[in-house]
Amino acid sequence: MKHYLSSAAAAIVLMSGIGVAVAENVVVVQPEQETVIREYVKKQPLASVNLLGVELKLGSPVPDTVELREVPNVKYRVAVINDQTVLVDPETHQIVEVLH
Repeated sequence: MKHYLSSAAAAIVLMSGIGVAVAENVVVVQPEQETVIREYVKKQPLASVNLLGVELKLGSPVPDTVELREVPNVKYRVAVINDQTVLVDPETHQIVEVLH
């Protein structure tokens, strides 16, 4: 019984650690930045790139062949993939937010 409890405690500690790690990787785009991004995309339209089999969700990789456009005063780059505007981390090429 003692072994079972220590395993359960270890599992809880590991799960809580994973939750913190995931929470640290969440990108929160402030409403003001989202407005800047939307206005930029309206003024500087980007052609949509059709990528079959690419899921547009947090953490999905974006191929290096997709053009990432810099938005003034925004850390992340913008691209339009499958008619959806996405923010991409220029260092990792992963989607950090899908703008709806």
